[in-house]
Amino acid sequence: MKNRFVCIILATIAMVLLASCSAKPKKYRIGISQCSEDIWRDKQNAELRMGAYLNDDVELCFAAAYDSDERQVQQIDSLTKEGIDLLIVAPNQVATITPAIDRVYDRGIPVIVFERKTNSKKYTAHIGADNYEMGRLMGEYAAQRLGGKGRVMEVMGLKGSSPAIERHYGFAAALKRYPAMQVVTTLQGDWTEETAYKAVETFLRSKVGGGQSIDLVFGQNDRMAMGARKAFAEVGAHPLFFGIDGLPGEQGGIRLVRDSLLDATYIYPTHGDQLLQLAMNILEDKPYEKENKLMSALVTRDNANVLLMQSDEMVRQTAYLDQLHQRANSYVQQLANQRLLTLLTVAMLALLLLVALVTYLYYRQNNRIRKEREQLTRDRLNFYTRVSHELRTPLTLIEGPLAELAETNDLKNAGAETTGLLAIVRRNTTQLTQLINKMLDMQVKNDNLNLDDNLNPKDNLNANNNNCQSSIVNSPLSKGESEQANENVQTVLIVDDNADIRAYLRTILQAKYQVNEAADGQQGLALANEIVPDIVVSDVMMPVMNGLEFCQRLKSGTATSHIPVILLTARALSNHQVEGYESGADAYITKPFASEVLLARISNLLRNRLLLKDIFNNPRSESEEWREERGKLKVQSSKFKENAFLARFCDCIDQNLADSDLSVETVGAELGLSRVQLYRKVKALTGLSPVELLRKARLQRGLVLLQTTDKTISEVAYEVGFTAPSYFTKCFRDEYGIVPGESRKEK
Repeated sequence: MKNRFVCIILATIAMVLLASCSAKPKKYRIGISQCSEDIWRDKQNAELRMGAYLNDDVELCFAAAYDSDERQVQQIDSLTKEGIDLLIVAPNQVATITPAIDRVYDRGIPVIVFERKTNSKKYTAHIGADNYEMGRLMGEYAAQRLGGKGRVMEVMGLKGSSPAIERHYGFAAALKRYPAMQVVTTLQGDWTEETAYKAVETFLRSKVGGGQSIDLVFGQNDRMAMGARKAFAEVGAHPLFFGIDGLPGEQGGIRLVRDSLLDATYIYPTHGDQLLQLAMNILEDKPYEKENKLMSALVTRDNANVLLMQSDEMVRQTAYLDQLHQRANSYVQQLANQRLLTLLTVAMLALLLLVALVTYLYYRQNNRIRKEREQLTRDRLNFYTRVSHELRTPLTLIEGPLAELAETNDLKNAGAETTGLLAIVRRNTTQLTQLINKMLDMQVKNDNLNLDDNLNPKDNLNANNNNCQSSIVNSPLSKGESEQANENVQTVLIVDDNADIRAYLRTILQAKYQVNEAADGQQGLALANEIVPDIVVSDVMMPVMNGLEFCQRLKSGTATSHIPVILLTARALSNHQVEGYESGADAYITKPFASEVLLARISNLLRNRLLLKDIFNNPRSESEEWREERGKLKVQSSKFKENAFLARFCDCIDQNLADSDLSVETVGAELGLSRVQLYRKVKALTGLSPVELLRKARLQRGLVLLQTTDKTISEVAYEVGFTAPSYFTKCFRDEYGIVPGESRKEK
C-alpha cells in the first residue's frame, strides 16, 4: 500500500510539471532602440505593436535614448545581454552609435537600421525614407512658391544625425539651380521646437539677422518649423514655413498645414508594420531586400484636408484594433489566471497527499488511521460546502413536485406501500435540505471564503442541466390578440436558464395566471418590454444577463418600472439577499421553496398593485375628491416610480383636454412609450385603458365647469374635447347617472 501511495504522489507531481510546461514561451525576442521619444516614434512604436498582433510568437522590447549617444549605447548593450534574437535600431548620430551596433552584428545577431544610418556596413538590412530626396523636393517646392527668387532660412536637426545631414544636402542641391534663391543662414537645432525657437530668436535679435528679411523658413521637421514660426511672430514677421514629418493627429504636421500654421510639410513615413515584417522575414529565413525605401509625399494646403481625413481614419481604425487586441489579451490573461489557479490547486492537493503520506510513515498504525480520517473529514466538508449551493436547484425540483403529487387523488387513494415509499422520499429530501442548510451555516460561522468567490454554480454541476435556449420560450400574443385577451387573467413572466425550473414553475402558476418564459435576462427584458407582464419571477445566476442586472434594467425602464420582481434563487446567504433588494427586487425567495409560499408572495404583490386602481375605477361624483387623489399621486411621485408615471400621464391629459384630436399615440410619444406599452402599463396600474382615463378626466373637467361657470352644455362639451354635445351628454350620464343639466341643480 505504501508503494501505491508513492506512485500516486509521483503521478500527481508529473501532471503538475507537464501542465506547467504547457505554456509556450515567446519564440522570438526583438529589441527596439529608439534614439529619442516623440510623436513620430510613438506612432511608429504603435505600428510595431500592431504588427506584432499578427505574430503571437514575438516579444518586443522597447528602449528610448532621449537623444543621448551614451544612453543609447548602454541600452543596446543591455538588450544584447538580456538576450535578443534581432535588433532594430535608429542611431542617434552617424558615428557615435556605430561601435555598439557593430558589436551586436559581430555576435551573429541580425541588425535592422531604420530611419537613420551609420558609418558602418555591418547591418543586415536598412529601411527608411530617402532624406536626401525629401530635402531636394522641399527645396524645389520652396523655389516654386517663391517664384525662383527669395531669401531662405534653414533650421537643421540634431548635429551629426544622418537625416539632418542628408536633408541639408538635398535642400542645398535643389536651391543651387536657382541663383536668385539665397540661403541667408543655416541654424542648428536638435529636432525639438524649443531649440529651434531659441536659435531663430537669437538670430532675429542679433545685429546680423535683425535687419534682414526672410521669405521662407525650412525646418527639417515640423516641430522646429513651429518653433521658428513662434520666434518670427514675436517680431511681427510672417514668412512661409516648411517642415518635414507630416504626422496625423491633433498636433501633427498635416493638421498644421490644413490650419495654415505651416505652408507645407513632407510625410516622413513610419511604417512600423513593414519594419516588423522585414524583421520576421529575416528571423524566419524568408527572402528580403537589404535596402528598403519607404514611399513619401508632399503635403500642401491643396491636399492636406484629404490626407488628414485618411490619416485620422487610419488612426481611428488602429485605435479600434488596439482595443480589440487589449480585450483579447485580457481574455487570455483571465484564462492564464484560471489555469494557474488550477495548477496551484493540483499542487496543493499533491502537497497535502505528500504530508499525509509522511505522517503515515512516521506515526504508528492507529495514529495513521486517525489522521486519514481527519483529512477525509476535511475533504468531505470542503466538497459538500462547495456543492451544497448547487444542490438547492434540483432539490426544488424534487420537493415541489413531490408535494404536488401528494395532493393528487391517485396518491391519496394509493395503497399503503406506495404511500410509505412516498413518505420515505419526502422525509429524506427534507433531511438533505436541512443538511445543506447546516453546512452553509457552518461556512458563514467559520468566516470562510464566500461561496460565489470559489464556485460558480453555472460553470460546474449545473452545466449539463441548464438547457439554455437561444430564443424566448413562449412568444407573446400579437398586439391585436393581446389587447383582446381575457383581461381578468394576470400575466407572470418566468426568467430562468434551467428548463426544468421553468417547467415546474409553469405547473405551479398556470392554473391562476397566464405564464410566459425566457431563458436568460436579455431575453426576459425584451419579452417584458413587449408584453408588459403583471409580475416577474427571475433566477439570479444566468448566462448572457444575470438576474440582478435584469432587475435593475427592468426597474429603470419607463414601460416596465411598475412590474414587481421576485428573485427566486439558490443564493441563500444574507449578503446575496441584500444585493438582490438593492437591485430593485420586491421579494427574495431561496431554493428549495414551497409552492404555497411563492403563490402567496405573488398574490400579495399583485394585490398591493390593485390599491392604485381603486383611485381610478370608482366613479366620482365630486370633483374635489378626484383632485385630492390626483394630488396624492404627485406628492408620492418621489417615492414610487409608478405614481410619478401616472402623475406625468395625468398632467399630459390635463394640458390637452381641449384637443379633440388627442390620441393614445400622441400621449405615448410624449411619455416615450409605444401605443401597446402605454395601454398595458396604464391598464396594469389603474385598471382602466388610456382612452377610458382620458374620457374620465374630460368628464371631471366638464363637471367642474358646469358647477362653477354659466357656460352652456355645448360650450362645456367643446371645451373639454368632445366633438358633439350629444355624445358628451351620453358619457356624462353613464359616468354620474345624471344628465349635465341636473349637475347644476345640485350645486
